[in-house]
Amino acid sequence: MIINNVGFDHCHDADFFIDRPEGSGDYLLLLVRTPAVFEIDGREMLTPAGTVFIYPKGRPQRYRCVPLNVFENDWVHFDFESFAEEEEFRNMELPLETPVPMPLEFLSYCVKSIAYERYSDNPCRAKSAELFMKLMFIKIKEKNQNSISGRRSTQYELISTVRNKIYCRPYEQRTVDSTAHEVRMSRSAFQHAYKKHFGMTFIEDLVRSRVSYAKMLLSTTNMNINDISASSGYHSYVHFARQFKEQTGYTPSEFRRSTQNVT
Repeated sequence: MIINNVGFDHCHDADFFIDRPEGSGDYLLLLVRTPAVFEIDGREMLTPAGTVFIYPKGRPQRYRCVPLNVFENDWVHFDFESFAEEEEFRNMELPLETPVPMPLEFLSYCVKSIAYERYSDNPCRAKSAELFMKLMFIKIKEKNQNSISGRRSTQYELISTVRNKIYCRPYEQRTVDSTAHEVRMSRSAFQHAYKKHFGMTFIEDLVRSRVSYAKMLLSTTNMNINDISASSGYHSYVHFARQFKEQTGYTPSEFRRSTQNVT
């Protein structure tokens, strides 16, 4: 397998769009964390946050932000070294040009690992990257088969759906109780399961999502910092500034200056 290019944790402004009538010359795997619009054969489809999309080689690639939203994604451009290798991929019968809603945390970890291997000097970096790709293909195939068969979502999938929501819309007001109710769990069961699956409490993860969103606004917009605080889900600027510094080591103003100094 050939990894032509890879990127992760990319965040694009609301005017972002891709229009490649002839495709990119290779296969493209997208992990899209935000709602998006994909055009296939002249028809537009709105996809939810937390969607996997694979473009086959030679097909037009047209996708964009939902109006007034950002576009967050990981991506891998890849190809095959031989016909036999490509045939093996085709025989997996993965859903091509078809959105597959699914939790992205593990897949995103795989993409980050591929990026690390690609730019490392590890002697087995190409083989390691290939194995991460194959593991992603297996997980996408499993999810698609489960969806087709109508298999009931696992506890992990339910909670992952909530996690995707808080990272896509961190400004929404949430509590442990309201979120536990959303997934039909008791408060204590929800807190235990969240910590078990993600290694942190729901509130800790909510804070991380809000700080991450604020970092994006600080580095890509000219919004007033007080407005950024409110737009990130905070009622109090003091509370926002304290949590921001705990997470990043910077005050919001210091963080903005540090991004402006990057050339």
